[in-house]
Formats: sequence, C-alpha cells, structure tokens
Amino acid sequence: QVQLVESGGGLVQAGGSLRLSCAASGRTFSNYAAAWFRQTPGKERELVAAISWSGSNRRYADSVQGRFTIARDNAKNTVDHQMSSLKSDDTAVYYCAIEKTDWVRMEYEYWGQGTQVTVSS
Repeated sequence: QVQLVESGGGLVQAGGSLRLSCAASGRTFSNYAAAWFRQTPGKERELVAAISWSGSNRRYADSVQGRFTIARDNAKNTVDHQMSSLKSDDTAVYYCAIEKTDWVRMEYEYWGQGTQVTVSS
C-alpha cells in the first residue's frame, strides 16, 4: 500500500509564491515518475507538471511554464512543486500522483488526497 500526502497548500496573494510537497510512504515503488495535477469544480483535471525518476524528463502545462518548477528527492521519497507568480486561475485542488513505469506508460495510478491552493486577486 502506498500513501501520498500533500502539504503546503493555502491562501496566497496573486503574484506570490507557494511550495507544495508530496511525501510518499508505505510500499513505494522504485524508479517511479511523479506528477502534480490540479482540478477545479466544473473543470477537467489537468496535468500541471511531471518528472521522471532521474529528473531528466520534465513536463509542464503551457499555462504554468516558466512559473512552476517540479523537483524531487528520491532519498527522502518527496516531490516538491515550487509555484511562483501565482494567478487566480491557479486556484485549484492540487494532487500528487506517481506511476511505476517511469515515463513509459504514464499511467498515474496512485494519488494523494489533494491540497487546496487559493490565489486571491
């Protein structure tokens, strides 16, 4: 059993920054890719950022390119998400997810419960 716990969400002013963290525990997998998704009521869940095990491969949504940075510390089983220049459109519940094929299938089967990020204008 794998547990993913997100932290760092909260209320932030537009233009501000926020750092999210995802901690994996339990029976984790080696060489897994990780990603951050977000979802707003009435809107489809979207991929925000993804990172391969080695960090060589990264992917960002066009809307966050240049503002968000995903990183990981495999020794600690953590995945961080630095968000800068936040906009009101970034308001959403952010989810951490992992997939065990490491950039092959890109099927995110393990999810955290999410953390709320609210950006006020």
